[in-house]
Amino acid sequence: MSRFDIFQNDISGKYIKRFTTASRIVDDSTLPKATQELVKIRASQINHCGMCLDMHTKDAAAAGETPVRLAMIAAWHESTVFTDAERAALALTEEGTRLADAAPGISEETWSLVRKHYDDDQIGALISLIAVINAWNRLNVISGQVGGEYVPGQW
Repeated sequence: MSRFDIFQNDISGKYIKRFTTASRIVDDSTLPKATQELVKIRASQINHCGMCLDMHTKDAAAAGETPVRLAMIAAWHESTVFTDAERAALALTEEGTRLADAAPGISEETWSLVRKHYDDDQIGALISLIAVINAWNRLNVISGQVGGEYVPGQW
């Protein structure tokens, strides 16, 4: 049970509607859908967002993502199941998510890999996606939303 229903509250409910609409820009971008889900899952793992993990792992599986790849996201550094482009996106996700963990920010190595594998529109989508999933994680963790009940495609 959540500690606060952000979906039913007038203020947070209005915010979430606008936030969801803005997020569709990334959904409709040329950034591959599989990469989008990997990014959402990895940030949600780092931020301990059960609701987002529930949603995005189920949506990824429903879209055809393999159980092995889903299981390996947390250990992507030590895995061979991701493409070089996906690895660049996961590195940017981790560095962008861990800004407050005394990390150096976005490393030049990661940035150059991102530039190598994505065009400007995809980079814009990737940056926006990392920002938005981190915001969703915070909304859900702070308000105490829990995972487990999501049905793929529900939202």
